[in-house]
Amino acid sequence: MANQKNTSFNTANPDHITYEHPPLEITVLGGIRLEGLDRMRATLKIKSEEQQAIRHNLDLYNNIQVEKLVRRVAERLETGTSIVNEALASLTEALEDYRMHEIERIASAGHNQKKYLTPEETKAAELYLSAPNLMQRTMEDIGRAGVIGEENNRLLMYLIFTSRKRTSPLQVISLGSSGIGKTHLQETVGALIPEEDKLEITTLSGNAFYYFGQHELKNKLILIEDLDGAEDVLYPLREIISKKKVTKTVVVKNTRGETKTITLKVEGPVCVAGCTTRESIYEDNANRSFLIYIDESKEQDRKIMDYQRADSAGRIDKAAQRHIAELLKDTQRILKPVQVRNPYAESLHIPEEVFKPRRTNAHYLAFIEAVTFYHQYQREKQYDKETGEEYIETTLEDIEAANHLMQEVLLRKSDELNGATRSYFEQLKRWLTEEDKNSFTNISARQALRVNASNQKRYMIALQEWGLVRKIKGDKKNGYAYEVTSHEDQHQRTKKIQSILDEIVTTLKTQQTKGKQTKKPERSSK
Repeated sequence: MANQKNTSFNTANPDHITYEHPPLEITVLGGIRLEGLDRMRATLKIKSEEQQAIRHNLDLYNNIQVEKLVRRVAERLETGTSIVNEALASLTEALEDYRMHEIERIASAGHNQKKYLTPEETKAAELYLSAPNLMQRTMEDIGRAGVIGEENNRLLMYLIFTSRKRTSPLQVISLGSSGIGKTHLQETVGALIPEEDKLEITTLSGNAFYYFGQHELKNKLILIEDLDGAEDVLYPLREIISKKKVTKTVVVKNTRGETKTITLKVEGPVCVAGCTTRESIYEDNANRSFLIYIDESKEQDRKIMDYQRADSAGRIDKAAQRHIAELLKDTQRILKPVQVRNPYAESLHIPEEVFKPRRTNAHYLAFIEAVTFYHQYQREKQYDKETGEEYIETTLEDIEAANHLMQEVLLRKSDELNGATRSYFEQLKRWLTEEDKNSFTNISARQALRVNASNQKRYMIALQEWGLVRKIKGDKKNGYAYEVTSHEDQHQRTKKIQSILDEIVTTLKTQQTKGKQTKKPERSSK
């Protein structure tokens, strides 16, 4: 590469950049780092004619280091300090231009990795999205692609990942015990999203988001393997989710010691997914996200182990798995960022039991739109009569599908207990019923339910704070006996929430049948 300002600047070998500024020849050994725009560390080899070369490592933005090098070079190579100063200043400017060019080139290359579908692949993807029973087929095909069990969670997560193409994507956090399969579910569903549309991160530093290209993350799916190790990045995560951008101003010094500011800006929107065992720590982020609780049931254990045995026996058709995964990726590629309007929105409401109803209501409506968005090949394109804006409309079938998938999410949002505590409490009640017991001790429950002491202590504190369990006898020295004060069945709570959602849809269907559907905005079709 030749710099436009100085043709003697040669970057053909990025690890051996050369710069000629007669009588000096400067080589940048090992190149320069592209990240960290507030510094420019470099190892320079400087020589002049027959003089012995000088090698020196420094930060070209550090005025003191540069001044020392100028004096050393001028003395050793018998050259004027003004010449050396000018050469280093020009080199620094050339390296700045080169670095920004490389950052933009890499970002552009990332965007250009998009797979271009053949006519046959496009037709197959369109047929898939146009055929009936799209939701059911997608759920089943996600399973055929290698996602075992988790039928509701896997489809919910897939639709949330699909929302990355919209102006306000949804977010998701997977919760569950250590080693239960949170990361596996996220990885396997994430594998069905095109590579060019996602960024997979194992660990993340606090400043990581600020050093992406300005448009590098736009409409991307960001998969974070372990949120428990990413506390430092939770704030920028919230910012890029809520404000759809993050900015940071850094102060740098030029070779003359003058300070200047550089503003780093990274634009969204983004769809963020992460896994954690610690729900309470991420309350602010959780409020912005759908919470998926991993299935820890014995039935799920059985499904996974059956699959493992079949895989070990060579009875899993891996070629078929790859084929369906590629088809699902292709369907993602042909989805367009069309606007969605829900003519039934004003008639929808969430159960009163839900905590923080404002944000949950927004999530509920947004998820219905995500379902409609996924059905865009089955929806008539319509156009606003006044603005000419193209959009598609939500149907009652979309709302029914969303209600079914959202049932567990709304149930959790209406629960005073977090997921782990609720799971323990339900197991405790079932055990007491099966054993025909009215009271229990921590030791007896721990042994029966196979839960470790530290977790049980946390669960019991929460249950007592909410008045669901109380001490009935004993003391601190010999231990306490407890009884359950509320036997409200979680299944009954689930049925209550589902009945509320079903009643709304039934009412809307009746109104539609009688021609009393809520008046829609005027539109024209083209």
